[in-house]
Amino acid sequence: MGSDDIFKKRREERRQRRHEYRTPKANSFLIVTEGEKTEPLYFKGLQKLIKEKVGGMVDVIETPVIKICGEGCATEKLIEITEKIVKDAKIIYQNVWVVFDKDDFEDFDQAIQDAANKGYKIAWSNPSFEYWLYLHFCYSDAALHRDEWKKKLDALFKQYQLGDGIYKKNYENIYDLVDSFDGVDTAIKNAKGRMASFRKGIDKCSAFDPGTMVYQLVQELKQYLNEV
Repeated sequence: MGSDDIFKKRREERRQRRHEYRTPKANSFLIVTEGEKTEPLYFKGLQKLIKEKVGGMVDVIETPVIKICGEGCATEKLIEITEKIVKDAKIIYQNVWVVFDKDDFEDFDQAIQDAANKGYKIAWSNPSFEYWLYLHFCYSDAALHRDEWKKKLDALFKQYQLGDGIYKKNYENIYDLVDSFDGVDTAIKNAKGRMASFRKGIDKCSAFDPGTMVYQLVQELKQYLNEV
């Protein structure tokens, strides 16, 4: 056996040992978001509160801006990125969540199925994350374009004098802002009400407009804040 083959064999053995020594981390969350602003900032706000109370055990991973290269490639690309993060992680995450929107992507339903097949949980929103934010203030089952949800948030931020009086995607304290007046618990309640008629395995997520499963992820995380 040549020296090159020996070195390759040793590298492979080290790689296998590293993989074998990865251990599951109880109560751990890997959150991979499609967006680079609102979504990760929202979850980092919740992460901060959890760290202050029970210590760090939630990793929020934000992907770089995903360039759309062809028809609906962004959501499928996000699944690939998530798979790579999981594979390269030093620990085995107990909960892997992928957060993305319907927007105009044609592969929305397929991406949800692919993520589920890999054992990931999906916090999807149709049409956009802004609908989930709107539910922090009001209930609605109106099928509106994502731009209309942004306009509604503009009005709410002005009405309640939140932030600069207008909705922006880069508020670092977006979680705290929308949690004003018990907003997060209100959003969970409103989302549950809206999704009560969603028939998993029957209704297409892309056709359930508006809709959001983000409440399931937030509810799981929020339990750490509610524990005594």
